[in-house]
Amino acid sequence: MKSAQEILKNPFLNKGTAFTYEERKQLNLIGALPSRIQTLAEQATQAYAQFQSKDKLLEKRIFLMNLFNTNRTLFYYLMGQHIVEFMPIVYDPVVAESIEQYNELFLQPQEAAFISIDDPEQIENALNNAASGRNIRLVVVTDAEGILGMGDWGVNGVDIAVGKLMVYTAAAGIDPAQVLPVSIDAGTNNQKLLNNPLYLGNRHQRIYGERYDKLIDKFIAAVQKLFPESLLHFEDFGRSNAAKILEKYQDQILTFNDDIQGTGIVVLAGVLGALNISKEKITEQRFLTFGAGTAGVGITQQLMDELMRQGLSAAEARKHFYLVDKQGLLFEDTPDLTPGQKLFVRSRDEFANSNELTNLAAVVKAIHPTVMIGTSTQPGTFTEAIVKEMAAHTKRPVIFPLSNPTRLAEAKAADLIKWTNGRALVATGIPAGDVEYQGVTYQIGQANNALVYPGVGFGAIAAAAKVINGETLSAASHALGEIVDPDQPGAAVLPPVAKLQEFSQTIAEVVAQSVIDQGLSKEKLTDAKAAVAQAKWEAKY
Repeated sequence: MKSAQEILKNPFLNKGTAFTYEERKQLNLIGALPSRIQTLAEQATQAYAQFQSKDKLLEKRIFLMNLFNTNRTLFYYLMGQHIVEFMPIVYDPVVAESIEQYNELFLQPQEAAFISIDDPEQIENALNNAASGRNIRLVVVTDAEGILGMGDWGVNGVDIAVGKLMVYTAAAGIDPAQVLPVSIDAGTNNQKLLNNPLYLGNRHQRIYGERYDKLIDKFIAAVQKLFPESLLHFEDFGRSNAAKILEKYQDQILTFNDDIQGTGIVVLAGVLGALNISKEKITEQRFLTFGAGTAGVGITQQLMDELMRQGLSAAEARKHFYLVDKQGLLFEDTPDLTPGQKLFVRSRDEFANSNELTNLAAVVKAIHPTVMIGTSTQPGTFTEAIVKEMAAHTKRPVIFPLSNPTRLAEAKAADLIKWTNGRALVATGIPAGDVEYQGVTYQIGQANNALVYPGVGFGAIAAAAKVINGETLSAASHALGEIVDPDQPGAAVLPPVAKLQEFSQTIAEVVAQSVIDQGLSKEKLTDAKAAVAQAKWEAKY
């Protein structure tokens, strides 16, 4: 039998003051706790009061992480009551502060597995030790080279994986005892970290090429061996590795890349929601993506796949897309293109002035986009002049400044509404308040991956999916895009985070049904709703 302290220090077993008298006798907890026996609701009231007493957002996060490390059930019960308030604290944007101060704040690693490129023979041991015999069904792994809006943060980026898993449980209901965050420490190119005497990761530049590829292959093989029923979720890998890993494994194992697929799904859902409002067809749109990194290319690929599902050939669909990066519009002869970028380059023969298309303003003027998506992390680049030029050539311009945190956003929602006289259909990458303009309240949807990846991942797990394919991702996008009422004046293009648990359930059921319909389940399932309901975990003692 475990000792009293072993139980009270295990966040999966600990109930704190909610242990009944009989449980205290049975588990040798008599005298280890105050006499008063509390309900879960009473504990939550007490914990929330403590949370409210913290002044700074980072202090609130530290309090919640301590609660998370102490009692998982109480943490998720409380988060379920305050999901809108807690989401930006346990994840974006406050997680950025946590990452930047990870070494200084470090106390314990939240049951994460830390895998070092300098010790690849210990991968299985690292995973086994962190899992501690738990039945792992979901692994979120990051090497933290490409954190959106932050860049390379080495081992500090493990907080991203922890935060993602928190949202998975709070939104969709995966059992927190069945998840595992993983940090791949391949070094870092962040000189600030390498110069920091407190930095907890490998003190050398990032390793690339064959040595890195072998580490990833070895890691994936270990996950498949130890946790064969798990979904492997990749997060914040860099440009040179993210798409390469996904392309290699997406048809072989149950895997998902949130930056490529998750971002693509939620943006596609936002576009579909916008077009439900404007009553236009997706096959009639001209898409400009500003910022052609992992997220930008992933979004473009997801949108192109949807055009092809709507009946266009690959060649026809590709004509609808324009990628703009720091060099301007990407052409066939643009140097140093990534494999993903090469799929969407344009020919110089299309433009009489191709040599002048070296900035966003020139490209907007030349192509007249109807949808403009920002993943550039270049603040304020969707200027009034650019937006008005776009709006002059389309009735309902769809404009998504998605870069975050706030200081990196391409534009503010209120400005976009004002500059287009209320015609713009807007989604932002950060939470944005309602915009009042000429007597109409415009609700601004947040194109947050959290709107979709919990439902997608949980639905795939519940349905025992072999893989997650484009058909399933499209089904999730349509389900999310159809939630908002398109006839409401000022309607948002995406549903609010306040309803995250409700529509995560819907998306999980749609995903599970897609898996079943395509014959992609490892089990003989027929009822998607029943499968999701059976797999769902609830925060209760």
